[in-house]
Formats: sequence, C-alpha cells, structure tokens
Amino acid sequence: MHYPGEEGLTGKKTARFLVAPLVERIARQGMATQTHRKGDHVNADGLLVCGQCGQLRQIRRTVPDPTEEEPDRRKEVLLPVMCRCDEQEEALKAKEEADRKAMDEIRDLRRSSLMDRRFEAARFENFTVRDENDRVLKRLCVRYADRFSEMTAKGQGLLFWGNIGSGKSFAAGCIANSLLEQKVPVIMTSFVKVLEAFQQGGDAETAMLHAIRSAKLAIFDDLGAERSTSYALEKVYGVINDRYVSCRPMILTTNLTLDQIQRETRPEYSRIYDRILSCCFPVQLNGKSWRRAEARDRYNEMRKLLEGLQ
Repeated sequence: MHYPGEEGLTGKKTARFLVAPLVERIARQGMATQTHRKGDHVNADGLLVCGQCGQLRQIRRTVPDPTEEEPDRRKEVLLPVMCRCDEQEEALKAKEEADRKAMDEIRDLRRSSLMDRRFEAARFENFTVRDENDRVLKRLCVRYADRFSEMTAKGQGLLFWGNIGSGKSFAAGCIANSLLEQKVPVIMTSFVKVLEAFQQGGDAETAMLHAIRSAKLAIFDDLGAERSTSYALEKVYGVINDRYVSCRPMILTTNLTLDQIQRETRPEYSRIYDRILSCCFPVQLNGKSWRRAEARDRYNEMRKLLEGLQ
C-alpha cells in the first residue's frame, strides 16, 4: 500500500508520511472495540463521556499528515482513551488473569508432585493439635515452610520418626501443600514407588529422576519400608546422596527409631543413614496412634448414626 508522496522517500522522511494512516488505523480498531456503558453520553465537543466516573473516553489529537506540497500539514484524529472505570476494569481483568495463571501453575505443580490423594487435603489448619505434637506443628513444621528459602540455602531437611500412626506423613504433607501454594516445586513419594519406577526403566525411570532432581523439596515417605536388596539399597543411597551433594533439602518419614538409625552398623544401611542425619534434623512424633484414634471416632460416629436409624 502506498500513501501520497511516499514514492521515492526513505528512512525518517518516509515514516513521516505514514504517521497519520497508522494512527487512524489504530484509532479505528480501538473505536470499534470500545464498549458503551449505561449512562455514557456525548458532550458538546462531540466526545464520549463515561456515565459512571464522568471522565472522557474519547479525545482528539492532531498528528503529522504531510504531503510534498504541504510538508507541515497535520490531521485531527479521534482516539479512544481509558477513563477511571476502564482502568479499574483493566486492572481487575489483569488480576483475574494473573490469579488464573497462578492457579494453573499450582495445579500443574500438584500434578507433578506425585503426592497420594490421601495427603492432598493435608493442611496446617486441619492438623489435629495434641499435647505431644503441639511443638512439632507450631514451632517446627510451620516455621520450616515459612522460612523455606533459608532451609533451601542451607540444604536443611527434616527426618520425622516415631511410632506408626503418629502423624509423620500428615505433617510432611502439610509442609508440602503449604509450599505448593507458594508455587514451590515439591514431590512427595516413597522409595517403594521410586524403586518401582527404576525397575521399569525407560520413560518411567527418566520421569522419576527428573521429578526428584527438579523439585526444590523432595519428601520420601516411610523410609525402611522398601525392599532391603543390595540393588534397592544402592538406589536409595544414590537418590539421597544426589540430594545431599547438590544441597537440595529433603524430608523423610520413618517408623525406625532414632536409636536404630544411629546405631546401625551394616555398611549398606549406615552410609544411607549417615547421609540423612548429616542434612536432616531429626524430629520425633509420638503419642497415641492418630489412625487408631480416627478409626475409633469414625466407629463411634457411625454407631450413633446407625443406632439412631433403628
């Protein structure tokens, strides 16, 4: 497309001849998409005024429109502008889009976290606080999540140990979900599942290694439940050592006692535990089994419900 006087001109001189047509094209597009609100009206100057905030939604501006004969000629163009209401609507849309992207990112992180569905609802606010776990919840788990950037810088992890059903996995799940809400990449799996992926080889092993290495926090649930073959122990050591050497924090849960871990003499086990204790702060969770208590509560609740139907 050629404009009057454009032929034979180059560079900045040519650009001067294109200003008015370009501005007019942009103005037409803007005017075509500008929506009218209830109460909008045209003032004495023929400009659209917002019926809500009273600010102009259109203005007139003069732009260069030269010709060879009239190099200083200018042209008036009607342009849409944003009033206060438009700016608020734009800010709201931008926030909604940012929130949507954030939710999508969190959803994607959850999908790649490998977390069992039973821990998806694990939240600090859902943590049943008992006398024996009050310190662990309020002073340690919450603080660990809140100050995770410091934990990352130090490569500091945690080792939750204690009797079965004491809430070790739930505590780890609370930390995981808290960090996922902050868009921190976390995985939560077990060495049983890790070894299953490694034994499958191929894409399964590659995907598992990528998940472990890309996570800022790796949580390995139920240490000691995996098979104790030389192959399994070598792979477990490899995963833990990789996190240790790269100074990336991990959290482990185990039914083993701290004394069992510290007094282990078998080399294939002791080198694993030595690595864990060198970068994971041991935390005991004890008391009555949560699972047994919850099962008893469910039993009593159902008993009342069923007896009430009789």
